[in-house]
Amino acid sequence: MVDMAAALPRPHRFDVYLASGGLLGGLLLLAVDLTTRPADEPIVLLPGFWPILLPLVVMSGCELLRRTAPRVALLTGTAAMALDTVTQGSVATVLMFTDLVYAGVLYGPPASARRIPWITGLLTVAGTVVPFAVWRVPEALLIGVVTGAVAFGPAATGWIVRNHRDAAIAARLRAEQTTLLAEMDRSQAVIAERARMARELHDMVANHLSAIAIHSTAALSIDDPRTSREALGVIRENSVAGLAEMRRLIGILRDGSGDQEPAAAPTLDGLDALVEGARANGLDVTLDAGHGRVPAPVELAAYRIVQESLTNALKHARPGRVTVALLRREDLLEVRVSSPYGRRDGPRAPGSGAGLVGMRERAALLGGTFEAGPEGTRWTVRASFPVTEGDPA
Repeated sequence: MVDMAAALPRPHRFDVYLASGGLLGGLLLLAVDLTTRPADEPIVLLPGFWPILLPLVVMSGCELLRRTAPRVALLTGTAAMALDTVTQGSVATVLMFTDLVYAGVLYGPPASARRIPWITGLLTVAGTVVPFAVWRVPEALLIGVVTGAVAFGPAATGWIVRNHRDAAIAARLRAEQTTLLAEMDRSQAVIAERARMARELHDMVANHLSAIAIHSTAALSIDDPRTSREALGVIRENSVAGLAEMRRLIGILRDGSGDQEPAAAPTLDGLDALVEGARANGLDVTLDAGHGRVPAPVELAAYRIVQESLTNALKHARPGRVTVALLRREDLLEVRVSSPYGRRDGPRAPGSGAGLVGMRERAALLGGTFEAGPEGTRWTVRASFPVTEGDPA
């Protein structure tokens, strides 16, 4: 069995105040015998106290539903208003009816909100034209004026207020959506910046730390003073270079705050120095660079891929020649690094795979391609970057 009390929505507190005030006000007017029409007027078919009280009570009950069930309240209130017109009438009943018309437009469904002003407007026109056409006296126009004040005026007011309310809600939703999109953009920018910083930190420092790890392991495992001295020399050089790279990264993060500007990003012109550093760390590297001029972002990405590939060769490659080749083919820059592949004897530095992820991300960000894997007895890294003509570094 359905609980009717639970099914009916609870009236709003303000609506309870309106209903109570309208009922008490109407009873007070009846107590002092103040009505809208005298008992001997021809339209009054039900004179006396009780016929006035019935529409008053019904109208106050409709006020309880003005917000939760506006259509039901307006239809019932219209019937009560029709009954009130054949009694001596109460000002409180009329005022509560105008509020029901207003609430029907403001709180009702969109279809009702559009129709009620049209219906009340037509009733106002009919209440003005028809009585004047029948009676041919100026006083007949007052019927249309009263109809407009009781019906059309509240409906038009409700329509205006509803439009302003809907516009305010739409503006608030747009503001919330804008805020949400801005927050999403901020989060994505933070994530992208953190990924960029992670790539830069890995590519700048991993090469030097890998060399330090390998040579320190060799110095500890080989009991030879000369070997240990050479390893310590390489360790010192890579420590100084790694510290310089860290200072450069800190300068970039500070974005030029203070007196010093951050150092310029590495370019392909620095490949010779990079290869010399790899040779100093024990790699047999050959370089073939025929790249020409390319945009700065492509230069940085290609440099970092070569740097990380040499770092991986230092950590994992078997003894043998490592080849580095850069070739410009029309609108593409191709990078190829090949190193001996297979199980390696001697000390090795651990790897996490972050270097391959970073190289792949760099290629993807510039619309390029990246491949890395074994080819027979060699491990080959291939990357290609689109080069926009007329936008050199």
